[in-house]
Amino acid sequence: MNRLLWVVCLYFLCVTGDWSSQVNGEDNFMLLAGPLTEKDHRTSSSEENVFDCSHPIPAASKQYFKYLQTKGVTHFKVPLSWAKLLPTGLTSKPQQAVARCYKTLLKNLQEQGLQPLVILHGSTVPDSLRSRYGGWESQQLLDKFQQYAEFALREFGQLANSWVTFSDLDEILREGPAVDFLSVNLEYNCASSKSFAQELRNLQFPFLSPKLLISKYLISRHEFRTSYENILHKFGDQASDDKDLLTKTFPPGFQWATSSESFKVEGGWLEGGKGETIWDHFGHEGQAFANHTTDLACDSYNKVDIDVYLLRGLGVNTYQFSISWARIFPSGQKDSLNEEGALYYDNLINALIESGIQPVATIYHWDLPQALQDKGGWTNPSIVAAYKDYAAFCFHRYGNRVKSWNTFSSPWVVSHAGHGTGEHAPGIKDYVTASYQVTHNILKSHAEAWHVYNDNYRKTQGGKVGIALNSDWAEAPDPNKPEDKAAAERYLEFMLGWFAHPIFIDGDYPEVLKTQIEKKRNECPSSAPAVLPAFTEEEKARIKGTSDFFGLNHYTSRLVSSSVGGCTPGPEGVGDFQAKVDPSWPATASDWIYSMPTGLRSLLNHIKTKYLTYNNVPIYITGNGMPTDDTFNDTSRIEYMRDYISEALKAIEIDKVDVQRFTVQSLMDGFEGNKGYSERFGLHQVNFVDGYRPRTPKQSAYFFAQIIEQNGFVSRKQDHFEGVKISPPRRSTPLPPSEVPSASKAVWEKFTPQKKFDRQMYHYGNFSQDFLWGVSSSAYQIEGGWNAEGKGPSVWDTFTQKPGSEIPEDVNGNVACDSYNRLDEDLYMLQALKVKSYRFSLSWSRVFPNGRRESMNQKGVDYYNRLINGLLARKITPMVTIYHWDLPQALQDIGGWQNVEMVDIFNDYCDFCFATFGDRVKFWMTMNDPQGLAWQGYGTGQIPPNIKEPGTAPYQVAHNLIKAHATAYHTYDDKYRASQRGMVSIALKADWVEPKDINVPRDLVAADRAMQFHVGWFAHPIFKNGDYPEALKAQVLVKSELQGLSQSRLPSFTEEEKNLIKGTADMFCVNHYTTRLVTHITGLLSPHSYQNDWDFTEEQDSGSPATAIKNQRAVSWGLRRLLNWIMEEYGDPEIYITDNGGATTAKTSWDDIDRVFFYKTYINEALKAYELDGVLLKGYTATSLMDSFEWLNGYTVGYGFYHVDFTDPNRPRTPKLSAHFYFQLMKDNGFPITEDEKMLYGEFPQDFLWSSATAAYQIEGGWRADGKSLSIWDKFAHTPLKIFDSDNGDIACDSYNKIDEDIAILKQLGVNHYRFSISWTRVLPDGTTNHINEVGFRYYDRLVDALLAANIQPHVSLACFAPRYRVYNKYIQILKINFIFSRLPEFTPEEIKRIKGTHDYFGFNHYTTVLGFPVEYGNLQHYDADRGAGTYVDRTWLDSGSSWLKMTPFGLRRILNFIKKEYGNPTIIITENGVSERGPTDLKDSHRSYFYEKYINQVLKAYQLDNVDVQGYTAWSLMDNLEWATGFSERFGLFYVNRSDPNVPRVAKESVSFFSTIINCNGFPDPASGPHDCLKPEPEGNSTNAPENDNSVNFLGLELSAEEAETGLNTTFALLLLWCSTDIVLPLIFVATKMMHVAMQQVGS
Repeated sequence: MNRLLWVVCLYFLCVTGDWSSQVNGEDNFMLLAGPLTEKDHRTSSSEENVFDCSHPIPAASKQYFKYLQTKGVTHFKVPLSWAKLLPTGLTSKPQQAVARCYKTLLKNLQEQGLQPLVILHGSTVPDSLRSRYGGWESQQLLDKFQQYAEFALREFGQLANSWVTFSDLDEILREGPAVDFLSVNLEYNCASSKSFAQELRNLQFPFLSPKLLISKYLISRHEFRTSYENILHKFGDQASDDKDLLTKTFPPGFQWATSSESFKVEGGWLEGGKGETIWDHFGHEGQAFANHTTDLACDSYNKVDIDVYLLRGLGVNTYQFSISWARIFPSGQKDSLNEEGALYYDNLINALIESGIQPVATIYHWDLPQALQDKGGWTNPSIVAAYKDYAAFCFHRYGNRVKSWNTFSSPWVVSHAGHGTGEHAPGIKDYVTASYQVTHNILKSHAEAWHVYNDNYRKTQGGKVGIALNSDWAEAPDPNKPEDKAAAERYLEFMLGWFAHPIFIDGDYPEVLKTQIEKKRNECPSSAPAVLPAFTEEEKARIKGTSDFFGLNHYTSRLVSSSVGGCTPGPEGVGDFQAKVDPSWPATASDWIYSMPTGLRSLLNHIKTKYLTYNNVPIYITGNGMPTDDTFNDTSRIEYMRDYISEALKAIEIDKVDVQRFTVQSLMDGFEGNKGYSERFGLHQVNFVDGYRPRTPKQSAYFFAQIIEQNGFVSRKQDHFEGVKISPPRRSTPLPPSEVPSASKAVWEKFTPQKKFDRQMYHYGNFSQDFLWGVSSSAYQIEGGWNAEGKGPSVWDTFTQKPGSEIPEDVNGNVACDSYNRLDEDLYMLQALKVKSYRFSLSWSRVFPNGRRESMNQKGVDYYNRLINGLLARKITPMVTIYHWDLPQALQDIGGWQNVEMVDIFNDYCDFCFATFGDRVKFWMTMNDPQGLAWQGYGTGQIPPNIKEPGTAPYQVAHNLIKAHATAYHTYDDKYRASQRGMVSIALKADWVEPKDINVPRDLVAADRAMQFHVGWFAHPIFKNGDYPEALKAQVLVKSELQGLSQSRLPSFTEEEKNLIKGTADMFCVNHYTTRLVTHITGLLSPHSYQNDWDFTEEQDSGSPATAIKNQRAVSWGLRRLLNWIMEEYGDPEIYITDNGGATTAKTSWDDIDRVFFYKTYINEALKAYELDGVLLKGYTATSLMDSFEWLNGYTVGYGFYHVDFTDPNRPRTPKLSAHFYFQLMKDNGFPITEDEKMLYGEFPQDFLWSSATAAYQIEGGWRADGKSLSIWDKFAHTPLKIFDSDNGDIACDSYNKIDEDIAILKQLGVNHYRFSISWTRVLPDGTTNHINEVGFRYYDRLVDALLAANIQPHVSLACFAPRYRVYNKYIQILKINFIFSRLPEFTPEEIKRIKGTHDYFGFNHYTTVLGFPVEYGNLQHYDADRGAGTYVDRTWLDSGSSWLKMTPFGLRRILNFIKKEYGNPTIIITENGVSERGPTDLKDSHRSYFYEKYINQVLKAYQLDNVDVQGYTAWSLMDNLEWATGFSERFGLFYVNRSDPNVPRVAKESVSFFSTIINCNGFPDPASGPHDCLKPEPEGNSTNAPENDNSVNFLGLELSAEEAETGLNTTFALLLLWCSTDIVLPLIFVATKMMHVAMQQVGS
């Protein structure tokens, strides 16, 4: 441009009158209008709804431009949209349609005599550029803007002579005078007493030259309104229909969230290295309601998976949580980093992302580390640097996954309640100074965090950083009182503006806040009620614009009126206002939250116009909710949520407010500050009485889930849901009939001889990627609504309505789980579980009330349509059972399944189901457990229809059921398969049977016959040849003949029927629960009975765990055998397990650990069948989704993943432990090998101590030999009933007489140490040194000599050294109720000093691991009660010969690490570790080899990976011996001792070779490196070679010179004399002397 012309162009909101005469003749004056808006052709003075060429130019715009020209307007404002013109940010890829639109608009203006004033950047930066480069501080963004400017000037330069670079004055002020004129948007109130001319003169533009020219100005006489007053005006005049609930959806991609806060939910206040927070301190000082504390809270620190489970159920796509500063930096400073705490948030974030949930992290939500509070907390300016470091760590650690950050949440509460009123932690009451200083430091901390992210992380991480500010909405009680409206606006400035004004406007506090405080300072010179710190200009610049979004926490509104606050500190006193609520507003459980939903919409509009006019960032509603009392049916919260969400939608749809997220507070009940747990904001109820803290969805959770699913208030209309595509099965081909016994008896021959160890061995692996994981239910068990909306009665309705049904408490399924009315709740549970399939049944009498098509009930059909569509919307495959026992009563009235007409009636019902639901259902089962129905319903009469005709009716009913199934199958095949491409089968119950004695041939035949009677009865006709199995036919025929009948009681199929039946299943669907043992018998001939036809009896496997159902023990290994049998018997079909589960008692609410073990073991057996045996297993369905009506057991037992409270009309559902286990199992798709199970290859240190161990009483024998006296074990063993099988140690292994034999096996083993104990009564018969038994003394002399000669170091156990291995750094007090003094004896200070540190190494005996749980013993006084813990074991852990010992190798590594951490990383020698067996002798002890391999490898991991100073390993035991009270029945030995031989010979078991190989290799050589030399057999005699001649001596595990060893020995003697009584010193001196004697000999040689 040729000359520099500075012009201030003034434009106003409310100009009236004719301007032309007033501006005529002024050369340099612009009278500006515009821009166009989206809705119409009217101009707007803000950026609101600015026309951006995304739609056609309004048709009437030309006439409007002409009108403006006649009024004297000279220029028209045209903001260009950078984002619309160049959405990618690249000038090479413009949106041509948008460019053409702008050109047309500019031409139209010129044609009407108006000059365009084009604003280059009047909107937003393209998202693609902002996410890549950040804000205007980025040079790359400036370069892109230059390119854009060049593009715009090229495109539109010929059509416009006046250009503005930025519409934001602040942008220009930063850039300096590189402009031709300046456009200023100036607000001026005509009612003001100030001169407008003076206002203009007061404008400060330090960079402008004196050539600033303002030729003329024009002011309207219309009263000016503030943005706040405009909001009041706007909504005061809004139409009443605006206040109605909107029936629209939110924008696509809208973020639905719920929230939690660390101190409210995490608990674990001292776990994992966390430091104390101000809320921990606050609670412990008793300042919260009822002395509540945050110690455990919701225990979320230990329940990441459970919390994420709830989030999946809700269906949220976003979860807002806060990070505990004290968990990351316990002292608040970065040098105190707590890695364990940091890992917790890693795990949480990863779990969220895995579930498709976006994490939103709040860096600080009120829980300051107490260590920082002790230094002044937020009042200390040094906290800014500490917070900056903390925020930087969070960005660095989590920013690659967290893309949305709140620096603070509700900081006003910290200032107001924490440091003003003192109601919150840290409880400071100083509204004069502290409250304002806290805000000052929080704002600076926020800004520093934003700049850290902006400067270091934005470019690489692409996230957003903002702040979540809380604010009420405020209105005047009387809108006609200006002073009250002004007071209401002050209320907002004191709450929201206090923080928002510095961040979003100018870096400084609001003028009204500063003015009021200054006013009060003048009014109250001696007692100013507020001291407001000031920001420097540098601080203002650093704070301004430091938010990528506007986070809003909003809960309620206030009516605010003007008052005289005087000199009273606090917002109302300083602000000269008072707030109250309208009594008509609905109250909540909180005394400060009242529901006034329209306030949210008003507040959102206020924020948009007040704070976001020029910095147009999105608004995130980061918190909205209300508390209720402890209730599930929280209808008041539902109303609150509905109304507030509706107002947010109105703000988006009607007011064009850019709200992008809505966060409901909160996920679950928690610790609500000073209110403790008395107020409940949660969508999920938390039971704070139960230590496990179970969570249960409230009605509001289901409501919110529905809102999320619909993305608003209108159900998403979808006319057609695609069914999940299932790979077509292999069509079964007819098979020849089974032999008698069948060839499938090979399954018993293969598996029954298995050792228990092999049978129990856990298998790691995965199912196929398309494996169908599911869960099940059935109509009568869950639906309720027994007579609702046209449903007809079923036989179960009839049965349960009558008293005397023998169902416990005469309960029924009238309501059951009420699923008919709670479909959303069922879908919530399924969504949380994330199953792939859901098996449910159709209620025949709900679809056809009288069983026939003419009675079709559309309401019932609609229910199943909603269910099916809801499943498919969640990508869950419906698995539909057409008939599950609940026959319409009308059909039973014509004979039920005894009537052959049922075949066609059932077919018509199936035909309707296929036609109605088959477009979406691809997995059909015609009926469930027909065998159970035939026998129990028509034989024993236990279940409806309660027919008791055991000899004939079951066979006749089964006959009709099979034909009905086959007919329905062909209907699908003929009419629907081609178009629907589904699968049809029948669900058969198949428990496994095992011959009680595999070596008894007739028991094996009986087992085969049992399978044919139970499973083959239905499966053989369908999967084989269309006829019953030969074993069944022959057995019933023989029984019938013996009963004098002319023909078999078993009906026959015609050839036509056989052809109809065979092959009528696309897959094998099996329900399995247990295994029984079978023995052959000769059954009774009378009465005629299906059961008497069997000729076998069944019994439970008493060694397997019981369940809550009688005769249904958990025998997991039977499932693998069953699946193999089906594969062998029925031609390798594709198999789906369609029911499998274990029952627990009804009182089991959440802790169903037995069910967890049930699924863990059963599914692992299924995996073995799939991976090891090649069974075509395609899916697994767990029984069941939730506790329900369990047939004859009523509600006394439960199979559910969810506990249902049947005493509550709302039927609340609470997830159990098994739900979380099953989710993880499905997520892993099986059992992937764990890190614990992976082998580590490597070596131990060269001087590693390899040993085996024994104990004197257990092996020596010679109980009265050579002067030995009685020990307590001699007396105990000779007392009746003390030792198993009356065993004793009189002879034991006779080691007293077999030193040579024992040395020989030690040499065979290859150990370099041998741990043995000295028999006190053999050396000192009376226990004192008054009498030393020289013969006994010489026994140990010979033993030590022999060991040292074999180069094996003695490792001696002495009883008096037991206390040495406990380190007493402090005395543990155990105080009991009603006792003043502890029952635990106290050490004197001298004793403590003497005991502490008395160890050279940590000797450690370890065998197994247990699972612990808290137990409250009340006032009982014993060790277990003091410990307060119970134990149990995981059923998957391998058994041993000892009931207490389960093989748990992982536990050894963990306890080694515990010792390292707890006791200062001492040198550790594992002094015992081994495993037992019992029963018949078997030298092939593969279990022991497995044990040593796994346990020793864990030791290697502890040594190499964890840096545990472990220096030795001792195998228990060298040989089988007397195992104390169990006698010789439990055998731990590496060597078998044949006690039936008087010579008690030692015989090596297979484990000897295995263990000696580990010793020889000094660990585990990597097989990938090829065969290692250590694996080669050593030449005979190598192990007894003399040691090499050197001058070193091995003394107590150390290589020392002879002189050093002598010194060490002398020192040891001195210590022994001090530490032990003389009663046992002599034997130890003897052993040590022997060791030194041999050492001296070695040196001398």
